[in-house]
Amino acid sequence: MSAPAKPDLVTVNIDGRDLAVPKGTNVIEAARQLGIEIPHYCYHPKLSVVGNCRMCLVEMGLPAVDPATRQPLLNPATGRPRVNWMPRPQIGCATNAMPGLHIRTNTPLVRECREGVTEFLLLNHPLDCPICDQAGECRLQEFSTSYGRGYSRFVEQKNVKPKQTRLGPRVMLDDERCILCSRCVRFCQEVVHDDVLGFTDRGSYSTLTCYPGRQLENNYSLNTVDICPVGALTSTDFRFKMRVWFLKATPGIDPESSVGANTEVWSREGVIYRITPRRNDEVNDTWMADSGRTLYQQVHAADRLAGYTIDGQATAPDMALKAAADLLGSGRAAVVGSGGNSVEEQFLAKKISAALSAPAMLVSRVGQGDGLLVSADRNPNVRGALVTGLISALPAPQLAALGADIDTGKVKIILTLGEDLTAAGLTSAQLAKVAIVYLGTHRNATSAAARVVIPTLTVFEKNGMFINQQFRLQKFARAVPGPHGVADDLVTLSRLLAALGGGTIVPDLHSLWAVLAVEVKPLAGISYASLSATGRVLDASPWAGLPFVEGESLHFKPAAQPAAATA
Repeated sequence: MSAPAKPDLVTVNIDGRDLAVPKGTNVIEAARQLGIEIPHYCYHPKLSVVGNCRMCLVEMGLPAVDPATRQPLLNPATGRPRVNWMPRPQIGCATNAMPGLHIRTNTPLVRECREGVTEFLLLNHPLDCPICDQAGECRLQEFSTSYGRGYSRFVEQKNVKPKQTRLGPRVMLDDERCILCSRCVRFCQEVVHDDVLGFTDRGSYSTLTCYPGRQLENNYSLNTVDICPVGALTSTDFRFKMRVWFLKATPGIDPESSVGANTEVWSREGVIYRITPRRNDEVNDTWMADSGRTLYQQVHAADRLAGYTIDGQATAPDMALKAAADLLGSGRAAVVGSGGNSVEEQFLAKKISAALSAPAMLVSRVGQGDGLLVSADRNPNVRGALVTGLISALPAPQLAALGADIDTGKVKIILTLGEDLTAAGLTSAQLAKVAIVYLGTHRNATSAAARVVIPTLTVFEKNGMFINQQFRLQKFARAVPGPHGVADDLVTLSRLLAALGGGTIVPDLHSLWAVLAVEVKPLAGISYASLSATGRVLDASPWAGLPFVEGESLHFKPAAQPAAATA
């Protein structure tokens, strides 16, 4: 396989510093590489360039050349090429790197332009920062402090616009705060191809609205809230619940499908308040589906399991584990793993299966994929089960083979790791024929029929890794503690493994990964601590011929962007 071609590099000069960047690099992005901030509102790296806000105005110059010879003219004092500076500032968002380009970002002219733009944006903007839900992450608030005059010359009455306008079931608009950057409009047009938003009227009366008879209700609507640089668009779920500066952001992975969108889980004092996307250009860019943002509600759901039981009676954790080991060790057992378990948990489940000489299987969940960030495979970690060897083939939609083994008496005991067996096709009559050990987070028909119930943790309450549809290994971290008295899943599984005579494995991630890196060839040389935030793609060649339900779709590819606007 040939190495990818290297991009053509050009040298640009920003504030007197030379920088080599790929040809065509946006000036805002080039300056960012030097640690220089060019303030902007309408520009977004994943959307087309429109040049609405004019906040990114900079001075631009190009090398002077002799009109006759076309040779560069040199400054006799420095020996460097002489620069012809343009008399008027240019917008940085629509200026791309070219050979010899010179940019000045902090001259008196640039500062005056920024102050003027800021003053115009604040003419009709309400002074409600203390009660604005965007306070703490508002670009207008930050840039007004950094680049504004600090006072206003406007003495007339502000133009009052609608407030608390519901654009859709999950998005609220405060139109007084809108600065007409059009990020939300372009996102709907270019990424989700749901052209639902637009502006009406002109000048100070311009208003963001939905087209007649439409509303913003696609499954990606909350991304408009994420990219809104001010407090105009807010989430109806998170609105006025918590100040963002009180929240702790924890890296996570969206568990709703095999795409594995990167997320940030925002919590305070053991309570999760919201989930937002985390940028990973190789997986989800900067987006995520709305359906994955409310999954935190399962942490405190009414049907959450928080106690250990034997035959429906509360018991101590040690007694429940002993009863589970005694049942499983009596023979004719089967292990039903989960595509929602982490790589580490699936590895321990494989060890338990081997200790019992019991078959292991996985429950398939298939839905309608949307072609973006929700795949047809609704399990986040089927590939983890393949890589760890828990299963050797793709899971079937129904556990028909297990049902047949129950009916013939071949299987008498089932260990299920978070899976509701009735949802996977087994009947209540079949469940009545077997003794069930249920490890899971929530009550269901299987937990009600189980002899032993051992509560476990949700994905928000533990550390681990998933392998997504690209065979990309990605890690997530614990955002909040689990219910009082509920042990970590790795502790539970390792203790159960030891009780079954399968050996002792220290149930912390670092020790476990030392074993994984040795016993699982595709994971050699990897540890939880060393894995980067964007993950690592594994060698998928051993499974290349398997008919994954995602088909040929490997990862999210954003819509083609229109050509950049000119200044």
